[in-house]
Amino acid sequence: MNDKIFEKDEWTQEEYLKYKEELQKDGIDVILVDTILKPIVGAEYITYNPYEMKLLPKDKTVFVFYCDTGKTTKSRLEFYKDKLPGFRCVSLHGGRGYWRPNFKLLNKKDKNEKL
Repeated sequence: MNDKIFEKDEWTQEEYLKYKEELQKDGIDVILVDTILKPIVGAEYITYNPYEMKLLPKDKTVFVFYCDTGKTTKSRLEFYKDKLPGFRCVSLHGGRGYWRPNFKLLNKKDKNEKL
């Protein structure tokens, strides 16, 4: 696993999508966690429930917490880490308000590859 991914405790939507794809190759699930009972349209997520979240494998799970603006989850990140010891926990920068439902990562094509 690339530990550089976890140098920051806050990811943008682009970083979330990029790191999720990268970590899935290593068999690690990156899970969006709704802390405000307001789903992000078009995104897979779970509702914050530490009891059920603790049942997931610690070494194969990363939780990305979101709220409306990202400020509350960023300030409460240590609280979440205390509730979920051993898990990697990150806040979603900008939260639900900055989420762009049609945002997609584009795969870079090899320069010699025909379009």
